[in-house]
Amino acid sequence: MAGIRALFITLFVLASPLPALSQSYPSKPIRLIVPFPPGGPIDVMARLIAARLAPSLGQFVVDNRPDAGGTIASKLVAGSEADGYTLMIATSTTMGVSPNLYKGLEYDPVTSFSPIAFLSSSPFVLVSRPSLPVTTAVELIAYAKANPGKLNFGFPTATLPHLTGELFKQRAGISIQSIPYKGAAQVITDMLAGQIDMAFEPTQVLLSHIHDNKVRPLAITSAARNSQIPNVPTVAESGLPGFVSVSWTGIVAPAGTPAPIVRILNDAINAELRTPDMQAHMKRLGVDTKPGAPADFLAFIAEEVPKWGAVIRSSGMKLE
Repeated sequence: MAGIRALFITLFVLASPLPALSQSYPSKPIRLIVPFPPGGPIDVMARLIAARLAPSLGQFVVDNRPDAGGTIASKLVAGSEADGYTLMIATSTTMGVSPNLYKGLEYDPVTSFSPIAFLSSSPFVLVSRPSLPVTTAVELIAYAKANPGKLNFGFPTATLPHLTGELFKQRAGISIQSIPYKGAAQVITDMLAGQIDMAFEPTQVLLSHIHDNKVRPLAITSAARNSQIPNVPTVAESGLPGFVSVSWTGIVAPAGTPAPIVRILNDAINAELRTPDMQAHMKRLGVDTKPGAPADFLAFIAEEVPKWGAVIRSSGMKLE
């Protein structure tokens, strides 16, 4: 009898903090770290989600910690107390690209964080100058193979469009000259002027130029076609099966954040992402909402890190 009573007490002690924690959280403002400067698209998204979550979860304090490809913010969050009061906007750059470029990081993008929820994703469009004698990605690959080293593609250095282009070259087995730029605006300017042959840039950046026939869309890097340009096939449909590259955002917390807190945050975020109003807001930012489970988000991050690491190593890419 004493043994049964002791077992009952042990189970009660182990189980009782969880509902109590669920009932008490949150009891103070939640800090949302943004690894980019104020005013940019990620910052705007962070402030939007913070404002939408405030009625159900209370006050959010948005804290911008830019520089070093998001590694400064990531280190801060990874070393914070895992109590649900420090969160971070994670992106394809901070979790997939930067950890493979910066050396000596004191955190791991997979094991140092508790994924809370996906927020958004946005694919890239492979475009060419209209005067290039190709109309599809299949024709582009054939042209590049017939004319090795003749074509070039422009990109902002050490960004996901850069890595996407390198992955495309590797998967297609083609030789294309790389033309680095300091920013996406310069890439688009030279593309419109016919100074470069091709580029991968976000859908929202290119849509107006596509509709005005100033650039030619050849393929899109998402797993499925985009409703705004439904006639443009995916890269996977164009002879490179499994090819996917998307710019994404999500929310993470320090590793070890209690499961009840993760569940509370995930439920609240997903509820907002599913509202038509929030979807309209995100669409205006040029992205699609992506509600889902923490486990799915973790699996996705775990795939992103080695994928881009392999591309960076094989291309010899280094920070300038």
